[in-house]
Amino acid sequence: MGLNYQLVLWNKNKKVYDRFILLFVLLYLLLFWGITLITNSNTSLETLTIRSSGTLAILLLHIILSIGPLARINKKFLPLLYNRRHLGVSMFLIALIHGGFSIFQFHMLGDVNPIYSVFTSNLDYSSLHDFPFQVLGFLALLILFAMAATSHDFWLANLSAKTWKTLHMLVYVAYALIVSHVFLGAFQQETSPYMPVLMGIGFVVLVILHISAGIKEVKKDKQTYEASDEDWKYVCEIDEIEEDRAKIFIVDHERIAIFKYENKLSAIHNVCKHQGGPLGEGKIIDGCITCPWHGYQYLPQNGQSPPPFTEKVATYYVKIEDKKVYVLPKPLDEGTEVSPAIIES
Repeated sequence: MGLNYQLVLWNKNKKVYDRFILLFVLLYLLLFWGITLITNSNTSLETLTIRSSGTLAILLLHIILSIGPLARINKKFLPLLYNRRHLGVSMFLIALIHGGFSIFQFHMLGDVNPIYSVFTSNLDYSSLHDFPFQVLGFLALLILFAMAATSHDFWLANLSAKTWKTLHMLVYVAYALIVSHVFLGAFQQETSPYMPVLMGIGFVVLVILHISAGIKEVKKDKQTYEASDEDWKYVCEIDEIEEDRAKIFIVDHERIAIFKYENKLSAIHNVCKHQGGPLGEGKIIDGCITCPWHGYQYLPQNGQSPPPFTEKVATYYVKIEDKKVYVLPKPLDEGTEVSPAIIES
């Protein structure tokens, strides 16, 4: 990873997170194998592995895609965001097992390269009944591999945040390929309707969650605030901001997070420099604003990350008059020191 990066920076939360992932995976596989062997004892080891890993990977992908909108709808889900990349890498490894065993079982015994066989054994792309659905799964696996391989902050720093984010938004392309892979595969090979039905339910749930989160964000963006003297904008009453928390305001088309801590108020730009996380949805931990996505921290009075980190965000002037909070919407240079507004007792 280079001199300034470690493969994994372990901490207590990450260890707990990963233990839950491991426990969930083991319980799912044990239940799947147990139920399958009880209901159909003739199922082969290869088929058990292919089906259990495939269904588990799909379930984990739905969970991953649900975490973002759930966290925006309800802050109680924010802890799930902190190490979501661990869940994504775990999902890819399980999907790789599914793809590897599938290629071994269906393409390994031929005379041609098994990867080449995936793309050439069936070329009937014009037929719904015989469509080469395995190609769609293979393409989805390639996207998931690219995302897992570049999930470390080393790649985020060297690819740039914009490129990295664009690459990881391909998860929705992978999801579309997987949905098509499952439905076409079930249409051709399965007599049971359970998998297509469950996949359809998962798709509907994801759509509802994303639409609900989007509506909430649109409502927030449409909020307006009255002007005060000298272009100051009134945003809220002091009591509307929780201790060690923030409220996010859209002022002159900019998202500003105003934090309350130690009888003081400080205002910073809402977007984290790491991956664009919403800083205003985080909280003050050890005197630092902590991003809810991956724990990046900034000092509230100047928007600077504590040493040795160098990230900076813009700061804003904030003031209090008669228990009303006002902000000057013009951003200061990133990392500019601003005296906090003092809350009178």
